[in-house]
Amino acid sequence: MSNQTITRCHWANHHPLEQAYHDAEWGVPQYDDQLLFELLVLESAQAGLSWLTVLKKREGYRQAFAGFDYQQIAQFGETETTALLDNPAIIRNRAKIAATINNAQQFLALQAEYGRFADYLWQWVDGKPVVNHWQHWREVPANTPLSDAIAKDLKKRGFKFFGTTTCYAFLQAVGVVNDHTVDCFRYAELLKAQASS
Repeated sequence: MSNQTITRCHWANHHPLEQAYHDAEWGVPQYDDQLLFELLVLESAQAGLSWLTVLKKREGYRQAFAGFDYQQIAQFGETETTALLDNPAIIRNRAKIAATINNAQQFLALQAEYGRFADYLWQWVDGKPVVNHWQHWREVPANTPLSDAIAKDLKKRGFKFFGTTTCYAFLQAVGVVNDHTVDCFRYAELLKAQASS
């Protein structure tokens, strides 16, 4: 698809990686725990950086973090942490690396309680995506009462690097919230998919 024939969300017009991610993934409701964990890791890594920086390192993360296998990551110790800090394919921030390992452990604890992380997540919206109707990208908030509540609950459960702004970006990414602007071609596509499911 070319930029001349379609309209995308404002943030997705600057780089091919952003366009591909926007067109195929962003805002699509996700129920697979493996992918939910992957996006949780990536959104946490993004804190203070651009999303493009993270997208460029996504494959590096996949290699470094055992294909985002949270059961393996939960077992990482100082040896793995040292190797990760030496790995230029990821964001080499000790606190973020420690948060990823910690969050894998908390992810498993949530699964033990709910059966699936997806069940925990989607209960917050009664299983249906929140569909917003933003006319302009400047209207899209950085956080909402929903992200405030989920971030607070996850913090209480021990999750790190997952405040309300990061949480809201995660909710947008995994389709709990549809924040495509109404003029974006994906807005109508996702509404149609939701109506037929």
